Amino acid sequence: MFPIRQRYLVPLGLLAAALFAITIYRANAGVTQNTPADQPLAAVVDVAVVHSKAIVDWHAYSGRLEAVEHVQIRPQVSGAITALHFADGGLVHKGDELFTIDPRPYEASVNQATARFAAAQARAAFTASELQRGKRLLAANAIASRDVDEKRNAARVAKAEEASAAAALQAAQLDLEHTRVVAPISGRASRAEVTLGNVVQAGPGAPVLTSLVSVDKVYASFDMDEQSFLRFLNKARLDPQAIMPVELGLGDDQAYPRQGHVVSIDNHLDTASGTIRVRAVFDNADGALLPGLYARVRLSTRTARQAVLVDEKAIGTDQSKRYVLVVDAKSHVNYREVTLGPVRDGSRIVESGLAEGERIVVGGLQRVRPGDSVQARVAVGDAKPDVAMRSPASSKVGQAQSPATESASPASSSRS
Repeated sequence: MFPIRQRYLVPLGLLAAALFAITIYRANAGVTQNTPADQPLAAVVDVAVVHSKAIVDWHAYSGRLEAVEHVQIRPQVSGAITALHFADGGLVHKGDELFTIDPRPYEASVNQATARFAAAQARAAFTASELQRGKRLLAANAIASRDVDEKRNAARVAKAEEASAAAALQAAQLDLEHTRVVAPISGRASRAEVTLGNVVQAGPGAPVLTSLVSVDKVYASFDMDEQSFLRFLNKARLDPQAIMPVELGLGDDQAYPRQGHVVSIDNHLDTASGTIRVRAVFDNADGALLPGLYARVRLSTRTARQAVLVDEKAIGTDQSKRYVLVVDAKSHVNYREVTLGPVRDGSRIVESGLAEGERIVVGGLQRVRPGDSVQARVAVGDAKPDVAMRSPASSKVGQAQSPATESASPASSSRS
């Protein structure tokens, strides 16, 4: 009897031991699965609250600088150049002498014209006196009327000759004055095209001695597209007295440091290019704006509007798309495609895709994916993105180590 009982008790004991081992294993496995250390931690990311700002839309164009006044200096009398009075490229003022043409022939002409004028004056005075004497004699019936008529005619001729001599003297004096070639405007001179000792000829084929350009103000001419012109026109109709502001920057300027305004628009649209020529004027007190320089200009054709602005480092690239990661009220990350505008005051304008007050990730973009739960930390100032965002390799190393850690957890629990 005992052998039979012993034969049943051994399998029952083994079965009980197996059930006990399974129960212990399941209990340990449950503890292991619910251990907080084995649960993935939410990534910490820097977030910024989206804000809006009143901005003015600017339209940028390329143009060229032009002088407000540009004068080519040519001789008005013939003669030899005897003196130069300016430095090449130097500043001159209105009335400054630039060249001297030999004045001696013209001084002689003035002297000759002066003598002729004096003779004509004497002749006119004499004939006038003769006419008065003749009139008295005619009243006394001492001479004939014909004699008085002759004296009257002689007086008129003498008077005309006096006027002619006066005009000749004035012309001679003007020629003498033109031997001093002076600056008609204030500005910057180019180089002297005719040097000392050369003989120049006046007239239609007279050579250019030098040229002057004004420097106090300059024009910037550029071509405006048709749509911008129509916006400009609509704004002008609403406020005819408004001045259209224009900003200018040279080729090496990062911004648009100079302010001016539109002064003229061409009278027709170029049908070939679909543009119209616009001219703006700018102050040039420092003389840095030289005619002919390439310039970047921008102008606004409408009033301020509210726009959403975000930090550049919050914007990611997905092939041809631009996106931001938005953190919702439940701290979940959401992918949001956005349409970008220009940069304004160091931030990027977002034309669509974001609303004011939303939170976007500005640090840790490469450590999170859409749908992840995160711990949002408000970025302070211009905080730099954390190391994981700057170094994708480091995040890959962290991801490679995670499975090894997870596989070690069951082994440690089984040993316990």
